[in-house]
Amino acid sequence: MGLFEKFRRGLTKTANILKTDVRDLFKSEGRLIDDAFLDEMRALLFKTDMGYDSVEEIVDEVSDKLRGRVVTLEEVVATWKSKLAALMAQDSSPINYAASGPTVIMVCGVNGAGKTTSIAKLAHLIKSEGKTVVLGAGDTFRAAAVQQLTIWAERLGVDIVTGEDGAHPASVAYRAVEQCIATGADVCIVDTAGRLQTQKNLMAELTKIQGSIRKQIPEAPHEVLLVLDATTGQNGISQANNFTDAVDCTGIVLAKLDGTAKGGVVVAIRQQVGLPVKYVGVGESPEDWALFSPNDFVDALFAEVGADAPASAG
Repeated sequence: MGLFEKFRRGLTKTANILKTDVRDLFKSEGRLIDDAFLDEMRALLFKTDMGYDSVEEIVDEVSDKLRGRVVTLEEVVATWKSKLAALMAQDSSPINYAASGPTVIMVCGVNGAGKTTSIAKLAHLIKSEGKTVVLGAGDTFRAAAVQQLTIWAERLGVDIVTGEDGAHPASVAYRAVEQCIATGADVCIVDTAGRLQTQKNLMAELTKIQGSIRKQIPEAPHEVLLVLDATTGQNGISQANNFTDAVDCTGIVLAKLDGTAKGGVVVAIRQQVGLPVKYVGVGESPEDWALFSPNDFVDALFAEVGADAPASAG
């Protein structure tokens, strides 16, 4: 399954709402772009959770280009897609692998965001590239998290380092990196306990985990990925800002995109947080995982509307 098809499946709920609402904007052959139209369009875009600033920029773009004209659905959607792709533009952002020695990836997020499944998907992807992986089960406060990650490790055929219940997460991270170095593995992925961004003591703990990793590899972790649950919408922005303050996140993994009708939150996160969206989860299996592409995302978002101009046009 290609990137576009993965995004299309993941954005089905959002795209179906857009399809209905966009068609309602164009009940006749064409529509005059006036204040009434812009107000209706604004309300429609807000439904997708794109965020105030992003919506206003899109409305301004349509107003500047098309106000006073009678236009078709295709013309308006092409303008939306072009502007959205520009708003989300970013460098292609796969994993930043270390120039030499093991690459260490630390994964954080709030409880229930989808960290464990995201780690499994990332491990599956890295292994499919011919690299060896060691997992560090750093969520030591929740036995179920360790068990779940252990099951995934066995299923994927990768090594895992665990600690005793209640062991300090920094010690597990240290031992995972130690094993990675000793065995010559390519990548170490360190899980961390889910925490609310408002829990200052637990946020400080993330810094300690980073410190334990740097005792062995000073420039690590090479990536700090924040897993956000797409179904939480705008709350994800607050999470991203607070986690970044604590541990210098390098990128975002957006999980459960297939579970929300507000897939436009990707736009708001990309605009307001500034971090690259590295990967998105679009299902439960290890293969339901895609490197983020703004153009493919936008094309999939409007796939059900029927306007075929690519996002990169215009």
